Amino acid sequence: MVSTDDSESGRRILILYATETGNAYDVSQQISREAKRRHFKVTLASMDEYPIVDFVTESLVIFVVSTTGSGVEPRSMTPFWKMLLRSDLPSDLLEYMEYAVFGLGDTAYEKFCWAAKKLVRRLESLGAKEICPRGEGDEQHSFGLEGGLDPWIETLFATLLTLYPLPPEENVLPPGQLRTSRVSISPLEGPKHLPDLRLVKSPEKRQWATLNINKRITSPDWYQDVRHLEFDLDSEVEYQPGDIAVIYPEAPAEDVDEILIRMGWANEGDESLHIVAKPGGMPILLTWFWTINAYCILSSEQPLPPHVPPILTLRDIFTKYVDINAVPRRSFFDLLRHFADDDLEKGKLDEFCTLEGQEDLYDYCQRVRRTIREVIAEFRSVKVPREYIFDLFPPLRPRQFSIASSSKVHPSQIQLCVAIVQYKTKLKALRRGVCTTYLSSLPKGSRILIEFQKGLIQPPPDITTPIICVGPGTGIAPMRAMIEQRIYHGAEDNTLYFGCRSAVKDQHYRTEWEDRMRVGTLRYRLSCSRDGEEGKAKIYVQDLLEQDVESVWEILNNRKGYLYISGSSNKMPIAVKKAVEQSAISVGGLSEVQAQAFISRLEREARLFEECWS
Repeated sequence: MVSTDDSESGRRILILYATETGNAYDVSQQISREAKRRHFKVTLASMDEYPIVDFVTESLVIFVVSTTGSGVEPRSMTPFWKMLLRSDLPSDLLEYMEYAVFGLGDTAYEKFCWAAKKLVRRLESLGAKEICPRGEGDEQHSFGLEGGLDPWIETLFATLLTLYPLPPEENVLPPGQLRTSRVSISPLEGPKHLPDLRLVKSPEKRQWATLNINKRITSPDWYQDVRHLEFDLDSEVEYQPGDIAVIYPEAPAEDVDEILIRMGWANEGDESLHIVAKPGGMPILLTWFWTINAYCILSSEQPLPPHVPPILTLRDIFTKYVDINAVPRRSFFDLLRHFADDDLEKGKLDEFCTLEGQEDLYDYCQRVRRTIREVIAEFRSVKVPREYIFDLFPPLRPRQFSIASSSKVHPSQIQLCVAIVQYKTKLKALRRGVCTTYLSSLPKGSRILIEFQKGLIQPPPDITTPIICVGPGTGIAPMRAMIEQRIYHGAEDNTLYFGCRSAVKDQHYRTEWEDRMRVGTLRYRLSCSRDGEEGKAKIYVQDLLEQDVESVWEILNNRKGYLYISGSSNKMPIAVKKAVEQSAISVGGLSEVQAQAFISRLEREARLFEECWS
């Protein structure tokens, strides 16, 4: 969604963000607010929704880019990135553009802020001028992303005010002022609900689906609940191994009731409301929603999610459109403090917004994963005007899951393998994942909306090409889809390395793999890290690869096979590639440097794919 500030100032900034989890979107909003304080005209857009043809005409651009998996750019950045990588682009294409880049990442993973680093190099090669050193936000910082963001924003705007001074009659607006709400919300007479409008932008990529199976596949007494889910689609969709199912979650009814009661809206929660932007908004014609013809007005401060209809109820808003169970960022408290009546509570909220209060805020929220709903419950004097709902609460974003089935084998159906997220912190209540909690609670026959996205991995064009799949835990999902489809086409040279803790407790799809081994279509290697003798080293998938260095080298080098890695993007992907390097050294006779170059060659030749997540 593109949002433009229509102020009269000629000092204009384009902010482009690429996000997977919403963090880059939050950061881009913060930069936008700081720019408006300095009277810049701002356009804020996701990279996949900004017209690429207009990009070369921009003179000042700020990029906010997260990094996914092992250094891969967010999917929303991929079309833009492919455009920038075109070999026919002249080296002076962007010579009139000034830019700055802020990257988001986590130093616990291999390629920290890799997408931002690649972007800077490419922009420089096309003639653009970097006006501020690249900023980096690290999730491992004691203050979270803000630890790197705050000083970078200060440097950025000091530079910008030097290059683009304030008009003589203007001053920088003071921080902390209550900004105007983006929308007005008024009662609407009569039952005038619109249908669910979450079919947005590309209806052909979204399907209604009916849940047929929701089965736990880990042992009932096992600590982790992993589900196998099967959805029957309303129409046939041809997806490929590695493709993504995007699920639109809903908040639990009891959580929504709690918020409505706490805010004093229990008696009006089901009344139809009309949402209209404040003056200065821009109209968006919602003609892509089936046959609905309605206007939703968006303001210039930040865009509403494009699927928010102009008529709905408070219960609808808190169930489907804003996230009451997210862990709040500092910007949440910066607005919340304006709505507290109690002096002590207001003072505490004010403190959370200061530099000195960041450690306390981290301990209060991030460390224990306290949710927005719990914060609202604790600060009892807070009364949020309903016009500020979309300013205060973050959007309830959809979640992505690797599809665990082949459309060739299961036409008009998709299958998922999902770990239900729940864990303990110092807080009494169990922490739960928003979307996985939603999925686990769905009874058979439930109807949900599913979007399909292209994944990162690709099967070999020739079914005789051998493959090695490494997919511990729920990383098995795209590996299962890949193997299932290859066997459908007649491929037999498939090797799977699966890792779990217990052979009998959490070996996902065990009987499938054993059946395929018996008929000769799969070589199955299993590591069970907790089943070994006490006192002996645990065995992981990378250890099995090191045991199999001869076959690994034979497949990947001599027979030009493919390697697929899927699962958690912590130490596993690095360890797997190190094991492959070891095969190149011990069997291929390469040096350590040459072995590293062999991994790079696999990536360059598109024979090494990673589908990893944090």
